[in-house]
Amino acid sequence: MKAHWIKKGIFCAIAVVAGAFALGYVVMHLWNWLMPELFAGAKIITYCQAFGILILARILFGGWRHKGGCYGGHRGGYWRQYFKGKWEGMSEEEREKFRKGFGASCCQPEEKK
Repeated sequence: MKAHWIKKGIFCAIAVVAGAFALGYVVMHLWNWLMPELFAGAKIITYCQAFGILILARILFGGWRHKGGCYGGHRGGYWRQYFKGKWEGMSEEEREKFRKGFGASCCQPEEKK
């Protein structure tokens, strides 16, 4: 059983490294295709420069912590806790009004009076 996890770990590590290299390749080609056309001063970059741009973008915009998904991960996160607090603060009448209004959408036609 332990050998299975070792093989799985090695495969995941190889997949992550291959994905990073593939992403660098895609960034290089997108940059070389778009940037010189859009901006007159932009130059063609190499693969190493594209990989450096990815790392820089990760540092500036992504951080290094794994957040576990769009909603903060771990079965909830910020928005779930926020709305749970609001829901608990509502009276029964407010909850019923919310339930009725939640089904309405801007895409649905309004009811004629």
